[in-house]
Amino acid sequence: MDTKRAEELKVLANEAFKGNKYNQAIDLYTQAIEINSQNGVYYANRAFAHTKLEEYGSAIQDATKAIEVDPKYSKGYYRRGAAYLAMGKFKDALKDFQQVKKICPNDPDATKKLKECEKAVMKLKFEEAIAVHGSEKRSVAESIDFRTIEVEPQYTGARIEGEVVTLDFVKKMLDDFKNQKSLHRRYAYQIVLQTREMLRALPSLVDVSIAEGKHFTVCGDVHGQFYDLLNIFELNGLPSEDNPYLFNGDFVDRGSFSLEVILTLFAFKCMSPSGIHLARGNHESKNMNKIYGFEGEVKSKLSEAFIELFAEVFCCLPLAHVLNGKVFIVHGGLFSVDGVKLSDIRKIDRFCEPPEEGLMCELLWSDPQPLPGRGPSKRGVGLSFGGDVTKRFLQENNLDLVVRSHEVKDEGYEIEHDGKLITVFSAPNYCDQMGNKGAYIRFESPYMKPNIVTFSSVPHPDVKPMAYANNFLRMFS
Repeated sequence: MDTKRAEELKVLANEAFKGNKYNQAIDLYTQAIEINSQNGVYYANRAFAHTKLEEYGSAIQDATKAIEVDPKYSKGYYRRGAAYLAMGKFKDALKDFQQVKKICPNDPDATKKLKECEKAVMKLKFEEAIAVHGSEKRSVAESIDFRTIEVEPQYTGARIEGEVVTLDFVKKMLDDFKNQKSLHRRYAYQIVLQTREMLRALPSLVDVSIAEGKHFTVCGDVHGQFYDLLNIFELNGLPSEDNPYLFNGDFVDRGSFSLEVILTLFAFKCMSPSGIHLARGNHESKNMNKIYGFEGEVKSKLSEAFIELFAEVFCCLPLAHVLNGKVFIVHGGLFSVDGVKLSDIRKIDRFCEPPEEGLMCELLWSDPQPLPGRGPSKRGVGLSFGGDVTKRFLQENNLDLVVRSHEVKDEGYEIEHDGKLITVFSAPNYCDQMGNKGAYIRFESPYMKPNIVTFSSVPHPDVKPMAYANNFLRMFS
């Protein structure tokens, strides 16, 4: 066994990790493991790199292997606990941090993290105890009358005159947001409530028709990167009936301008319902918003009452779109079983928090894989699916192409599965550290050939990503 070579590879992997080249680091740690599979450090380090890529399922597998190799290796429990935490599995995380404390009783860092985890679990238990379920639950939206909210005379921001959201209002709001000014909560309520009414009326799968000679733009994850969203509009024009967009989920979380992003997208929906289409992503959910910043941001910039309102509206977002009967667009991916028809997607009762399994979960969470068939999800939720799965789904539904988002890509996009699947991701330099480009796709009717446009990140005010995220999670990022 060439343990010296394995150590050299670990050093190279650590350097790649420091340079935010996480995929390269994973490859190098893997090479080290192939030489020496009995070193728990290699597995724990690879687990950390997987965590940075949001591949929490793979991180848990690696951390578990590190623990199997050395049951007293505290870093293995630490890495697994952090991955469980990132998935919102606080109770599983607590067990691992208890083990870290047991192995390192005098470590102040371990003590601090254990206390934070215990607090998070207690809070979760309290929330579960007071939660109202099912038919007893009253809609927050139906208890709000925005017309009764007074706008103070000193307010100088954008105003909606009457019931109609106009382009002049949206432009003024965007300008205010650009200068880090807030929108009055009266108008925020009006936008969110009007959007809710429109989204509720839509089916779970929306068919979009693009007339001959017209175009349509599809954007991927934006993740609270408001200034990059403005750049998309600079490059490609504002949403309108003549310049329609689909934003394919994950509007919020991680980026610290998520409120500005969601109010912008919702305002355009109010202004031009056919000019912008919105799909649900896995981050349009209470569990993710609680951990990754949107909940904290809404509480800080608006009020606690808005948190539940946004959660309600997110449950109204459609799950998928089909363009001209040929292009299937979904946030995550395809399914654990063959034979799923578009009619099955239309029948999904989406008005709920995303479940942990089933068609809705898989639409929001799944990822493509290079190998045929299906495999476990590197995220720990959903699954991985191969090109044969994509091909069969397209054939069975008389479709030509799958477009999905959900994964950061170096060039902002990736074409896979023999050209039958495109990933598009629209948050450049994701989390201010990944160095990736963003992309969007323009389709021209009638041929519907994807024209991919890439772009780089633009400067934003000095507010770090995850600024409003769960304190406990920030300890591990």
